[in-house]
Amino acid sequence: MNVRYSTTPIGERLTDTRRQIQWKYINWKIVNDSVNRLQVRITKAVNKEKWQLVKRLQYMLTHSFYAKMLAIRRVTQNKGTRTAGVDGIRWITPEAKMNAALNLSDKKYKAKPLRRVYIEKYGKKEKRPLSIPTMHDRAMQALYAFALSPVAEATADRTSFGFRKNRSTHDAYAQAFNCLSKKNSAQWLLEGDIKGCFDNINHEWLLDNIPMDKSILKQFLKAGFVYNRHLNPSKSGTPQGGIISPILANMALDGIEALIASKYYTSKSGKIYKRYDRHKVNFVRYADDFIVTTDTEDTAKEIAELIKSFLKEKGLELSETKTLITHIDTGFDFLGWNFRKYKGKLLIKPSKDSIGKITQKMSDVIKRGKAWKQEDIISILNPIVTGWSNYHQSAVSKDIFSKLDDRLWGMLWRWAKRRHPEKSKSWIVKRYWHEARGRKWIFSTKEKELKRFSDTKIVRHPNVKLDKNPYLDKEYFDLRRYKISLRRKTNKSFSKTMIA
Repeated sequence: MNVRYSTTPIGERLTDTRRQIQWKYINWKIVNDSVNRLQVRITKAVNKEKWQLVKRLQYMLTHSFYAKMLAIRRVTQNKGTRTAGVDGIRWITPEAKMNAALNLSDKKYKAKPLRRVYIEKYGKKEKRPLSIPTMHDRAMQALYAFALSPVAEATADRTSFGFRKNRSTHDAYAQAFNCLSKKNSAQWLLEGDIKGCFDNINHEWLLDNIPMDKSILKQFLKAGFVYNRHLNPSKSGTPQGGIISPILANMALDGIEALIASKYYTSKSGKIYKRYDRHKVNFVRYADDFIVTTDTEDTAKEIAELIKSFLKEKGLELSETKTLITHIDTGFDFLGWNFRKYKGKLLIKPSKDSIGKITQKMSDVIKRGKAWKQEDIISILNPIVTGWSNYHQSAVSKDIFSKLDDRLWGMLWRWAKRRHPEKSKSWIVKRYWHEARGRKWIFSTKEKELKRFSDTKIVRHPNVKLDKNPYLDKEYFDLRRYKISLRRKTNKSFSKTMIA
């Protein structure tokens, strides 16, 4: 059943239809298209700098019943739906979701405090704070994120790739490759890391500069958090765990590219800049991690000071331990990859830290699974192997994939020997490893087979056009997504044919 609602106040009309609407019969394509049309209009208004129109369109979107339903769907479809906030409420049933959509309103809205938990960081003693809003507050954040995202996209730095629609770590990887791969490319880099970015952004700056309802934004920022049954105030920052937080953080950091360009580039028709070859300055950012390529070490130091002054206004600062100036021949790590030139040739490989993490993760699974059935071990390991290899399939990873296959084989051999200490090696091999498609030593059962890292073929990731907007250039991004998936499927089919 298709249900249509206007963006006018819902009042009695929605109350009368409360019993008639069924969540499971909603046509989500119509809902998505309706919200997207408003987001396109907001984007066009931002591009024309018609800020009063932007404000009116944002109001229409945040009071649209379609947008409210979509916000509820977003917060109830992801993994976070299993985790309740301080009120302990979760929306599980279709009736609960529909009631939530009907009751989602900005009238007398007051955000509840967030539930604070701490999660471990890999290889570090300190833990990362994670703040969990209630389901209702999550839905409100999702609703206002729909209205703010088009503004953020239209005003974003061109070479910012983190937490943005239709952009990814692989796009940042491809951009960094473009800036560093040529013989005459920059030789020095500023590796930047912003200290506690989400926790320290100045609230006054956000309230003064973020184009959204100030009273709602203030509720998001000033909600406080509960830890060990004690209510703590929120004096700065936007909580990690909030749906709108990545957008706010991105908007606080946008402007670094233009600031660098104003000093090291020449202006050409507004937002487009032409590089001076003698500087070789390029900026690439993913969330709060960034790199700046430069011609000399002194230029890198100058840019570091420039960025420090930019961040100070936002209540932020560079991390002294993680902000480094490095020569490309020494190499640096960025987003899980190591970038380094060997005799003038740039090679991008999985970083040692990333390899260590995946090794530890596989080891932990196998240790936990001492008494598991073989098919259970395979079911847990396969997504880990596939996810990691897919992430690194655009890098120089062939040798690393083979080494990880060897490591995993060794772990599984020890797992099998521990289960059957009195059995011979040939018995263990016959019990757990089999031959298929002309390949031996496949860890498998009749139903399931362990995947190998080396079955993933290397596929170069195509560059994204930096001037394309996800709300205005939907056809471009749809076609790009299709070509990327087709390229990967073709390589997987080729791989299976070669094995067979």
